[in-house]
Amino acid sequence: MRPDSRLVLALFAAALAGPALAQTEQVIDVPTRTGVTQRFLYIAPPDARAAVVLFSGGNGGLQIADDGTLAAGSGNFLVRSRQLFAEQRLMVAVIDAPSDRQSAPFLAGHRQRAEHAADVKAVIAWLRRKSPMPVWLIGTSRGTQSVAYVATRLVDDGGPDGIVLTATVLADRRSRAVPEMPLETLKIPVLVVHHVQDACPVTLYDDVPRLMEKLAPNPRKALMSFTGGANQGDPCLARAYHGFNGLEREVVTKIADWILR
Repeated sequence: MRPDSRLVLALFAAALAGPALAQTEQVIDVPTRTGVTQRFLYIAPPDARAAVVLFSGGNGGLQIADDGTLAAGSGNFLVRSRQLFAEQRLMVAVIDAPSDRQSAPFLAGHRQRAEHAADVKAVIAWLRRKSPMPVWLIGTSRGTQSVAYVATRLVDDGGPDGIVLTATVLADRRSRAVPEMPLETLKIPVLVVHHVQDACPVTLYDDVPRLMEKLAPNPRKALMSFTGGANQGDPCLARAYHGFNGLEREVVTKIADWILR
């Protein structure tokens, strides 16, 4: 059986889905580089108007099993909100590390490499074959490094139709922060979403102007700022302000409105 034709159904009763019925999830494996496949969780609401590829933070290793369960990362802001995106008439792909990086360090140190861009390009192409609608990349925390790198790498070469950067990595001694990438080359819409009270040292709100200055040449950019919610644990983890804890539905709804508008 071809890897990209294997559809393993898994029903996910999402706690954040509220009264809405959770959409059916599928596990998809898309061939990318020689001998490598890229796995993602796929949700296809019948009234979808655009597609979004969600990139978690941290090391990006979700380790999606054949039955759709996740070995890690289920609490990540975008991962735990995936059904909310589907409710907003968005086709959803929650991306894992590729098959050749299914052990530590997963995507750590790999997010800004040509191989990663090739894997994401294959997912974008698969979604476009599935339905002729715009494909957006949405990243959170270190996932924004994936999204920004892929978008700048694939300008005019099968890249996304737009990107959303949430809790963007703005300053980092270990790797290239998003404002250091060639964002001025982007010709697509860019939405920046940030929590004003984010206390993670690499995603401080005070550093957001540096990112917006880099995006200045782009006429289709915007900044959405949020306050409040809940703040628990490590300031760089998903249940702190950094992960929009308690604001998931509001944040997702506003992101979706901006994409669909």
